[in-house]
Amino acid sequence: MECISAIATPMGKGGVAVIRVSGDGAEEIARRMTGRTSFEPNRMYAGEIDCGAFKDYGLTVLFRAPKSFTGEDVAEFHCHGGVEIACGVFSRTVELGARPAERGEFTRRAFLNGKLSLTAVEGMGEMIEAESASHVRAGYSLYTEQLLSIAKELQKKLSHCLAGIDADVDYPEEDLTADSRSEICATLAELIGELSALYSRYGTGEKIKSGVNVVLCGKPNAGKSSLLNALLGYDRAIVSSEAGTTRDTVEGTAEINGVLFRLTDTAGLREGHSVAETEGIRRAERAILGADVIVWLKEEDLPPADFPENTPLVVVGAKSDLVRREGCDVLVSAVTGEGMEELKHLIFSRGAGEVSDQVYLMTQRQASAVRNALNAARRAYAAAEAGEPAELYAQDLAECNGFLSQLTGENAAEDVIAEIFSHFCVGK
Repeated sequence: MECISAIATPMGKGGVAVIRVSGDGAEEIARRMTGRTSFEPNRMYAGEIDCGAFKDYGLTVLFRAPKSFTGEDVAEFHCHGGVEIACGVFSRTVELGARPAERGEFTRRAFLNGKLSLTAVEGMGEMIEAESASHVRAGYSLYTEQLLSIAKELQKKLSHCLAGIDADVDYPEEDLTADSRSEICATLAELIGELSALYSRYGTGEKIKSGVNVVLCGKPNAGKSSLLNALLGYDRAIVSSEAGTTRDTVEGTAEINGVLFRLTDTAGLREGHSVAETEGIRRAERAILGADVIVWLKEEDLPPADFPENTPLVVVGAKSDLVRREGCDVLVSAVTGEGMEELKHLIFSRGAGEVSDQVYLMTQRQASAVRNALNAARRAYAAAEAGEPAELYAQDLAECNGFLSQLTGENAAEDVIAEIFSHFCVGK
């Protein structure tokens, strides 16, 4: 395959820059730029890197096909960080026969050469974009092909069911129908349970990826801004004894137990006394509608009855160093720190639930494939239970298998594949 090249590290001043070359001719380019006549694969060689206009002293390594990231011959030049040096090395690789790589082209070649499944590619993208430790872990589970392994095991069960159907169709005189149908139903019940469990974790996967939206609300001067600052660990919102200081939503992020939480301080909920305050209250109400968790700072009043019914609520008695309120989930003080860890625990448990090292679906594409596979399996199970001819639900089983193949990328549409790789940078 034609040789491609790109700067694989961010542009700018730094300790090291990496220029990656992949495809036919990668080794020859490395030879001509280093003066070496041969390379032992996977070994770093220190020495001059000739860029034509200048030379740099760095490291060069060759990975031979198929034992490389792309599955092709890959050469990497590790030079001193700096825009001019990196661009000089890259330009020289192009002069010697490589062409500039397109976005995500290295990873796309890895996919096309069978080095990565499509879910592994998505996992890599999640890791690159991660804003929390849990997001990195969830992406890594995809990158290490754990979702692929689950899909393959499910496909084995489907193959077992289809083999039983084929036996019934081909040898009806053996009277295998009753026994094999019972076995098929049992296998499908297992498969449905596993698909259901996998799909149920999509909501958590979305929260791990995008963060959990937490909205702090209450009456004016209830202590929302002070609580936001305490949760963030720095002064993000203006704190004043004057009611109505917060006129707009104020946002910040905090990581709790490795999960990203997006915290929003809102204007006090009351009748607006000015146009600006009324608009602030309207924005607060809009933020509440999009919350994953609502933190209500209680004074003497109850939470508003028009809060979204299915959104978890944490009732907080703020300013516990000054007053002890009744009927709260937790009493906190932004001044003394009382109750802050307990509040974080409540926000985490009600907003994120249980986050573990399980495999999570992280994209709508993955969730759609699993949901469609689950629906097809349910149709097949219902037909088998009802005693319908095996030929009728064999099609549902084949569809289920096809959706699982879409999940791994074995038969994903080209436009879907192109969309996934378009989100990668040029050097990846």
